[in-house]
Amino acid sequence: MSSESRGFPERDWKVFRELHKIALGRYCDRVLDEVNRVIANKAESSHDRYLKIYRIIHTRDKEIGEAFNDFRRSTALRQLLIIDSLGVLTEEDLARFTPETRQFVEQWSESNRD
Repeated sequence: MSSESRGFPERDWKVFRELHKIALGRYCDRVLDEVNRVIANKAESSHDRYLKIYRIIHTRDKEIGEAFNDFRRSTALRQLLIIDSLGVLTEEDLARFTPETRQFVEQWSESNRD
């Protein structure tokens, strides 16, 4: 069943709207931690650290855009799958969704491992 054909229940949309902000914050915290580790590595030159930070931000910005931009109910399931693949949702977060949505996310995650 595709995300377009199954729709996104109102109950799940309400949960997703809350978790979207939380997940974005978690992802940004992760990126900032990654940048801070690069900054703290004084064994590398300032220029090397700058280049690494630039690459991190460039890559992570693409990931943020794909996962968190275009915030609409019609794109929510696709975004939920991407956000879940980024590892910023907890089991408790996912448990808030309907059983059908949880099952869809779990099946998609299992089929996209490797």
